[in-house]
Amino acid sequence: MMRLHPRVQLLWSLRALITAAVVGAFATVLNVFVFDRTMWLPVAVFLVVLAFGVGVAILRYRYWRYEVRNDSLYLERGVFTRVRTVVPFVRIQHVDSSRSPVERIAGLATTVVYTAGSRGADVTIPGLSASGSDELQERIKRLAIRAEGDDAV
Repeated sequence: MMRLHPRVQLLWSLRALITAAVVGAFATVLNVFVFDRTMWLPVAVFLVVLAFGVGVAILRYRYWRYEVRNDSLYLERGVFTRVRTVVPFVRIQHVDSSRSPVERIAGLATTVVYTAGSRGADVTIPGLSASGSDELQERIKRLAIRAEGDDAV
């Protein structure tokens, strides 16, 4: 089983920091205009939300794994709800490799696998190195082309 690049923990922790700052700002506004108490409450809210978010980011990294098998792409992920996904190559329509501005700064990329199916049937593999994402995209593409003649089930 392949793991994500360790730097993805930094991105997810950064997202937790931004969320904690927004919640802390909201708690500050409530504290000033509604509760009229000391400032320790917004600071405590910020620290609790930040600690929770960073903890979830670390656990999310720990449980995120994927594997390219002979006939399918297999993923395991989830902190609170564990999700195991099997994507048969014959169901894959196309594969993207994307890099957001933040991912480019961190040297990471995301591979998105679009499948034939209903809404939400796409699979995203975040936190790959840029070259790893390109290699995964090419590998899945070759395996999907080879599997075109096979039955989906």
